Amino acid sequence: MAEISDSGGGHGKKGGKIRAKKMSTKIDMTPMVDLAFLLLTFFMLTTTFNKPVTMELIMPEKPSEKDPPPEVNEKKVLTLVLGKEDKIYWYIGITKPDVEVTDFSAAGVRKIIRQYQQTIDKLLVLIKPSDESRYKNVVDILDEMNISAVKRYALVDVDKHDLQLIKDSGK
Repeated sequence: MAEISDSGGGHGKKGGKIRAKKMSTKIDMTPMVDLAFLLLTFFMLTTTFNKPVTMELIMPEKPSEKDPPPEVNEKKVLTLVLGKEDKIYWYIGITKPDVEVTDFSAAGVRKIIRQYQQTIDKLLVLIKPSDESRYKNVVDILDEMNISAVKRYALVDVDKHDLQLIKDSGK
């Protein structure tokens, strides 16, 4: 609410001059502050916050000791070994592979995956993170599987054979 208060000019005669009354205005800000807080509370309660986006992974059941390992045609297997300094060592097959090196760029691993998806029917990608790789590398390669629409892939422990292949390649 607004109010006008008298400052009291011109009551007495001092020196014969008549002074005009000085009016000052005073505005009560309480209702506007109340309204601002009501609006702030309303918008805070009605706003939806960003929900975290998670990646869904289907984890297989742990096989028993009696179960034989599944048989896979080795010509349809692309192995990606995640190394240090954001490098990916990759090869096709199992018995006598030729190890190559790439990176996480679109012209790197994504190009390789898409190239083999076009040439190999039912491609299986084995992802083997080494001890030198970072957690970010695993997340990035899983993102690449999602981007490239790879349906069959598995996270597998890296073994001595893979590490020896990388060491022998000298890359």
